[in-house]
Amino acid sequence: MASSAVPVSLPVPSRRRLFASMMYESILLFGIVFLVGLIFDYATKSYHALYLRHSRQFLIFLAIGLYFMLAWRRAGQTLPMKTWYIRLETKQGTKPGYVQLLLRYLLMWPIPLACALLVQYLSTLTGYASTDLLIVAAPFSIFVWSWFDKDGLFMHDRLAGTRLVDLQARITKQQAKTA
Repeated sequence: MASSAVPVSLPVPSRRRLFASMMYESILLFGIVFLVGLIFDYATKSYHALYLRHSRQFLIFLAIGLYFMLAWRRAGQTLPMKTWYIRLETKQGTKPGYVQLLLRYLLMWPIPLACALLVQYLSTLTGYASTDLLIVAAPFSIFVWSWFDKDGLFMHDRLAGTRLVDLQARITKQQAKTA
């Protein structure tokens, strides 16, 4: 089993590829959020978006977490990560365990939520409702930490002991050896 582990020497994917993967991921997550919300509304017979809002949000939070944790544990990748040749692994180059994956998932949220609170504060401060449109930048705030991290890791990866690796670099190395 140890022979199938990717060497730790693989580089971190470029921010451009991480961003592209994140955009693709958002399309899939839209489907998950929609489906979970639809099932929730049908099961609770809610006809108003604010009815049982916190229960709905918690269920969606769990569904997204389950999606990520199952995909990461099975293959170290979600579909967008496969498309962009990105894989999640531990610092040692192995598959993360469920506790590590849960920690990573939970640690992904503080920075975007803080950014969302900042947008809400700015909207209240300025009085311009259009300031709320800045909320679309909140998920991308996770990139800020990576600019200052010596290895280019996200904060949640640094704290959880995981890293994203560029599998395309391995393919390029293998092609260079065979050429």
